[in-house]
Amino acid sequence: MAPPHRHSRHGVHTNGPSRRSLLAGVTAIGALGAAGCSRVASASTVKGGDLLRRLRAQGVVRLGIAGEIPFGYIDKNGDLTGEAPELARVIFKRLGVDRVQPVPTEFGSLIPGLNSQQFDVVAAGMYVNPDRCAQVIFADPDYQMLDAFIVRKGNPKGLHNYRDIVAKKAKFATGTGYAEIQYAIDAGYKQSDILIVPDQVAGLNAVEAGRADVFSGTALTVREVVKKSSKAEATRAFAPIVDGKRHVDGGAFAFRPAETNLRDAFNVELRKLKKSGELFRILKPFGFTEAEMTDLTAKELCGG
Repeated sequence: MAPPHRHSRHGVHTNGPSRRSLLAGVTAIGALGAAGCSRVASASTVKGGDLLRRLRAQGVVRLGIAGEIPFGYIDKNGDLTGEAPELARVIFKRLGVDRVQPVPTEFGSLIPGLNSQQFDVVAAGMYVNPDRCAQVIFADPDYQMLDAFIVRKGNPKGLHNYRDIVAKKAKFATGTGYAEIQYAIDAGYKQSDILIVPDQVAGLNAVEAGRADVFSGTALTVREVVKKSSKAEATRAFAPIVDGKRHVDGGAFAFRPAETNLRDAFNVELRKLKKSGELFRILKPFGFTEAEMTDLTAKELCGG
């Protein structure tokens, strides 16, 4: 996968399933996917790859998802949904591929699974960063995102950014593989002191139980997961500091490095959706706002 300190993007849809039902749905559909075919076809020798041609012939594209609300997950009815799968349905339909099939996995297994051809594309809202760009190729981001914290009601320690966490010696928690790990380290927080939890629900529980003073995630993740909490609240969204500058993350679809033809065709359709405003209409039901629409490019975020 991507290095352990980097993350896709996570969040919670207010009408989504419980964590238990979500995991059950992921397990069930994962078994169905495995029963159908455990691997996709081998890579071709065609310049730029011929995966798009093969997907059109098959009529289905396999999406690597990580069971993260609202990015890509199985709902309480056992159906695939989330901002990335819904966007994938629209774009791949335009590319001549009628169906999408989920291949659930752990977030940390998305890049290894993609490169070992267990699925065709990562559709999990994955952040674009230089470490990941060395392993896969990305479409341009379909959204941008700031960070925010889960804190106790009233924010008693006054935590508003990563420097506050360091200065006030707060107990810091974040999720497995989250980019926020590195942001805290860059601010001076000791890596061995970070409490790593599975997801934003576990992060909320840690703050409510007093095992952590703060949990860091995306602004979308945080504002959704605290909605029903009587003990915790979300802080105002902020940009982490990277190399002395404010940094805005962007999430995108990932492809195998050889499949530039598919990535480029995907980008053409994505740009059309951005220009028409349809992209926002697709993402809005999952908690995204106009402030999270973006013109960032993968090249910018890859550092190229």
